[in-house]
Amino acid sequence: MYNENRPEHHQLPSSARLIKSTLLAIAAAILILVTIVLPAEYNIDPTGIGNVLGLSEMGEIKTQLADEAAEDHSQAPQIVSPVNTMAGQLLGLFVATAHADDIWTDQMSITLSRGEGIEIKLAMLKGAVAEYSWSTDKGVVNYDLHGDGKADDDGQSISYKKGRGVPGDEGSLTAAFTGNHGWFWRNRGKEPVTVTVKVRGDYSAIKEM
Repeated sequence: MYNENRPEHHQLPSSARLIKSTLLAIAAAILILVTIVLPAEYNIDPTGIGNVLGLSEMGEIKTQLADEAAEDHSQAPQIVSPVNTMAGQLLGLFVATAHADDIWTDQMSITLSRGEGIEIKLAMLKGAVAEYSWSTDKGVVNYDLHGDGKADDDGQSISYKKGRGVPGDEGSLTAAFTGNHGWFWRNRGKEPVTVTVKVRGDYSAIKEM
């Protein structure tokens, strides 16, 4: 005994419709992974949407904490990779060569007292590229990665990247014009914080401003 009539054959979804629905579901899952999961969990933002939504900063903090945890277990550099998840496997496609080389040309450490700010710049020509990595020994800082041109060039200026309450950052910097390009950090915490910055690439000098 049944309460409803069985559907006719023509009422059932066709194979083409089922395949189309499956493909749409896969596409939606990939879109969510690329625009939300990767920026929020691993600071991987190929579309730039994560930065607009503020998810990249979350991922940046999480990856920094993961790196610190890995260092506690081993002195050798290593990458914590969540290989048991689909997101982890796709992540490997984006960061296969990350952290492959830890040789830096210059390194500077500055201790900031409560409320203190400091600025370190690289002297760079237009189009020059420098790689960088900076981190705090404890706590977090606010920062602004920016550049300033020479006064005789109409005093050009640009802000490349900003962050609030961040324990570190890494990446590459391409000079938009000839001048000084680098970071301003400020400690808004209650305790002193030491910021260590490491750089390499095409620049003529590194200096505290």
